[in-house]
Amino acid sequence: MTASSLSSRPRLRLPSFGVQVLLGMIAGVLLGLIARDLPHTPGQATALGEALRTVGQIFVQLLKALVPPLVFAAIVGSVAALRDLQNAARLVAQTLIWFAITALIAVSIGIVLGVVIQPGLHAGIDRAAAVAPTSTGSWIDFLKGLVPVNFIGLTASTSLEDGHASTGLSFNVLQIMVVAVAVGTAAVRLGHDGEPFLAFNASLLAIMRRLLRWVIALTPIGTAALIGDAVARYGWSTMGALGSFVGAVYLGLALVMLVVYPLLLTAHGLSPWRFFTSAWPAIQLGFVSRSSVGTLPVTEEVTERALGVPRAYAAFAVPLGATTKMDGCAAIYPAIAAIFVAQFFGVPLSLSHYLLIVFVAVMGSAATAGLTGATVMLTLTLTTLGLPLEGAGLLLAIDPILDMGRTAVNVAGQSLIPTIVAKRLGILDMDRFRSGDTVGNPRGTAEPLPA
Repeated sequence: MTASSLSSRPRLRLPSFGVQVLLGMIAGVLLGLIARDLPHTPGQATALGEALRTVGQIFVQLLKALVPPLVFAAIVGSVAALRDLQNAARLVAQTLIWFAITALIAVSIGIVLGVVIQPGLHAGIDRAAAVAPTSTGSWIDFLKGLVPVNFIGLTASTSLEDGHASTGLSFNVLQIMVVAVAVGTAAVRLGHDGEPFLAFNASLLAIMRRLLRWVIALTPIGTAALIGDAVARYGWSTMGALGSFVGAVYLGLALVMLVVYPLLLTAHGLSPWRFFTSAWPAIQLGFVSRSSVGTLPVTEEVTERALGVPRAYAAFAVPLGATTKMDGCAAIYPAIAAIFVAQFFGVPLSLSHYLLIVFVAVMGSAATAGLTGATVMLTLTLTTLGLPLEGAGLLLAIDPILDMGRTAVNVAGQSLIPTIVAKRLGILDMDRFRSGDTVGNPRGTAEPLPA
């Protein structure tokens, strides 16, 4: 067979990136069900289940490894670019305002659902399961969290999981942002002497983005492993005793994701279908990974490349949103959960208590930035209301199942607000938004993933 005949043969075309991810989710569910049914020792995972968990953890770790240098370089570059924008102050102000508006809407929905459904009066669990959580939130955490513990915002921590102690490095995105803003501002103020550093930073950012595309190409595999691990480890059997609570939370998440967000997009002349199609890679990854910070690189990528938000603004707004914009974890969930705890323990709530829930949801997510899980936000709410912290322990068994939906809503909101603000200020690339390009889709007009 000649070389010309080989070159004339049709090349194998892979399905679109979105279809690949969907196939990964289906494969993950099937593999998770198989892993659950395989014979195994109680309390221990099967070989397939352990493999799914390991692959999923590696994928999330790859994403998280990119976060510190990517956020740092992107924020420094954003500061350098925003100096030439006359509306930079308006961008920042409107971003924070819309963070608060959507959080207010989300927490209001959570309060209404908690009062109407009354999940605390329909719980089939014993009070003996009420155990105070090991981590709690406080307003002091917000002030302390703003001050970097070191120049790069990294800390060492030891955790106990499955009876084994492990030590690793963790990072606080909010602290990295503070450092990056300071460094970027200093480089800009230096003028000519700062230009070599800004040029190096631009090169670093380009390298990190290329690495990000390579990791994103693994998303279908990571998705299959993560959702397979979730099905194998948690399933849905643990939701029985707290069915009313789970239903209330997921109903609230659905109302925000499928009603509130589309209405806001439509009000600004934007197609909800185009938005969700473009943001899908980040939303689904948030669902299966249960980590807004781990999903941050993908969220920023879809916000800029697929939704048309300018890079300088997206580099600022998305990392900020990943730490403070949490409609799922910081608004809907703590509102319903706090009402659940009050109803379960027979503590009456007055109008002032509901107003406190609203205040904590709108302002308190910043107080938990960089801390782990919605449990921290819940304990902050319970502490502010004077409710027993042991109530949070009642919900720990089903937290992973709830966290998938919460994180998906968080990630959607983190792309939504920059898109809306960019449209309001006339800097949104409407041609790119309308094209419906998705990150990693080789058939779109966006730059394809490198081989």
